Amino acid sequence: MYILGISAFYHDSAAALIKDGAVVAAAMEERFSRIKHDNGFPDLAVQFCLEQAGIKSGDLEYVVFYEKPLLKFERILQTALNTFPRSAGFWRESMMTWLSDKLWVRSHVARGVGVDYDRVLFCDHHMSHAASAFFASPFKDAAILTVDGVGEWTTTTLGTGKSSLGEPEDSAPSLELFAEQRFPHSLGLLYSTFTSWLGFRVNNGEYKVMGMSPYGQPRYLDKIEKVANAEASGAFRLSMDYFDFHRSATQSYSKKFLELFGEKRDAEGDFFTMRTNPERAAEKAAMASNQYYADIAASIQQFTEDTLIKMATYLHKRAGMKNLVMAGGVALNTKANWRILNETPFDELWIQPAAGDDGGALGAALWAWHILLGKPRKWVQKHAYFGKSYGDDKCRQFLDEAELKYETYSDETRLTEMIVDALTRQQVIGFHQGRFEWGPRALGNRSILADPRGEDMKEVVNTKIKFREPFRPFAPVILRERAPEYFEYPLVAQHDSPRYMLMVAPIKTEKQSELHAVNHEGTGRLQSIDRETNSRYYDIVETFGEATGVPVVLNTSFNLRGEPIVNTPREAYNTFRNSDIDMLVLGSHIVRKPT
Repeated sequence: MYILGISAFYHDSAAALIKDGAVVAAAMEERFSRIKHDNGFPDLAVQFCLEQAGIKSGDLEYVVFYEKPLLKFERILQTALNTFPRSAGFWRESMMTWLSDKLWVRSHVARGVGVDYDRVLFCDHHMSHAASAFFASPFKDAAILTVDGVGEWTTTTLGTGKSSLGEPEDSAPSLELFAEQRFPHSLGLLYSTFTSWLGFRVNNGEYKVMGMSPYGQPRYLDKIEKVANAEASGAFRLSMDYFDFHRSATQSYSKKFLELFGEKRDAEGDFFTMRTNPERAAEKAAMASNQYYADIAASIQQFTEDTLIKMATYLHKRAGMKNLVMAGGVALNTKANWRILNETPFDELWIQPAAGDDGGALGAALWAWHILLGKPRKWVQKHAYFGKSYGDDKCRQFLDEAELKYETYSDETRLTEMIVDALTRQQVIGFHQGRFEWGPRALGNRSILADPRGEDMKEVVNTKIKFREPFRPFAPVILRERAPEYFEYPLVAQHDSPRYMLMVAPIKTEKQSELHAVNHEGTGRLQSIDRETNSRYYDIVETFGEATGVPVVLNTSFNLRGEPIVNTPREAYNTFRNSDIDMLVLGSHIVRKPT
C-alpha cells in the first residue's frame, strides 16, 4: 500500500512516499524548482516520488497533508481580530493569500496529485512532526518533543510513542501528545525574531545566529528575560509588547523591542570581532557594535538551550522513558541538542534529519499508516538518501552533450585515490553521487569536500566557493569508529544523531590543531559515517586518514550562497564552473579545472 505525504504553502514544501510503512522516496520541492525554501505546491517532488516507485497517482491509497488548514485559518482570523486595527495590513495580506490559495488545500492536493477528494486526509501539524520522529527512530518506545514556530495553534508538544518494533507482537503502535504550548508563545518565533533583528532572513538564517553565538558571551540574559521567561517545566511566555509577528506580515519585533535591544544589525554589514579578526582592532566602533550583536546571539542561544533542557527534563519525569525523539524546526539547533543529550536524564536522543516543515510530509504519511490504519512498525530510518539519483550513464550523457573533458574510473579504489590525492594537495572537490539527501544537510551525496587541517581552508571555501559570511562553520565528517578519538562524546559511535549532522560536540583539546578548518571555537557539527550506508564516501575519508593520519574531511553543502543544494549533474557542473572548486566528481567521472 502506497501513501503520499505532502507539506506545502508555508516554507520548504516537500513530498514523501511510503510503501507499507517504509520510505520509498522523499524530497523538498526546492531541489527540483531551484527556488530556495520553495513554498508552493510540490508538483515536481510528487512527480519524482511516483516515478521513483514506478507507480501512478491512481495507485495511492491516501494522500495526507501535514496540517489542518481550517484550524490554521481560525488562528489567523482570531489573531487578526484580537489585534485590530494594528493588524489591518496583516489581515489584508492574509485574506488575499488564504482566500485565493491556502483555504482550498483539499482541491489543490486532489488536483495536483491526481486523486479523488475522498483520498485526501489531514494530519495535525505537530502530530506530523511527532510521527516523523518516532516512527522513523530506532526506538520501540520513546518520549517525544516537538518545537517549532507554530502549526495550527500549537508551538510545542510533549508526548510518548509506544510500539512493538523488533518484537513478534503485531499490535498497533500508539502516539500520544499530552501537553502543548500555544501561539503566540513560541520558542521558535522568539528565536526567529532575533534572527531578523540580527540581519538574517527568517526561516533561513537561524543557523547563522547559532554560528555567530560562539563569538559572543551570554551577557544579556537579563534583557532576554524581559521579553520571554520559562518556568522550571519549560513552559514559557512571551511579553507580547515586544513583538509584532502576531499582527504584522513583515515585521516580527516592535518599537519597544528596539528600545530595549537597539537598532537591528545591517544585513550587509561586515561581521568581525577580536576573536575572528584581531588585526582590525583599530576599527573600534565597528568592533564594539559587532561584539554586542555576537553577545545578543549568544544570549538568545543560551536562553533557547536552557529552555529546551527544562522541557526535556520535565518530559523525562512525566514519561519515565530512557529514549527521546525530536522534530520541528527548533530540533535543528545542534548546540542545544548536544546539551539535551548530556544534561538531561535521557540515555538516547534521535532527531528526524528533516526536522522542519519538509519532514512533516513524511510524518503525515507515517501517521496515516500507523495510527489511522493501525499498522505495526517494521521500518527504521538508517540513512537520509531518499532523493533522486543520476547514474554513471546519465552523468556521462551530460558530459558528452556539454562537450566536456573528463576521466572515468571503473575501479573504485583508483577513483578514491584520485579524490584523496586532490584533497591532500589542498584542492576543493564538488562531490555528486547517488540519491540526494532528505533534509537540509549535505551528507556526502551532494557535498563539497576539502582538507580540514589547514587554517586557511575555511576562508577559501567560505569566500571563494560558497561566497558566504566568513564566520560560518563547516562540518567534520569522520569514520564512526574513530569519532571517540576526536570528540568529547564517549558514546558517539553508538548514537545515531551524529550520522545526520544534528549535534555540535566539543573537539578534544589535543586534536583541535589537526582540524583548523572545521574547528568552530572548539566544537564541530560532526557527521559520523559507516561503510554500510555510504561506502564510497566512507572509503574517501578512510583513505584520507591513511594518507594524512587524520580520518576527517571537511564537508559542506554543494551549492552557492542563496541557492538550493544541487540536484542534477548540470547543476553540479554549473556550481563547479561558477566557483573556485578545483575538481568535480560526477559518479565515476572526474572533471578538472583547466590549468
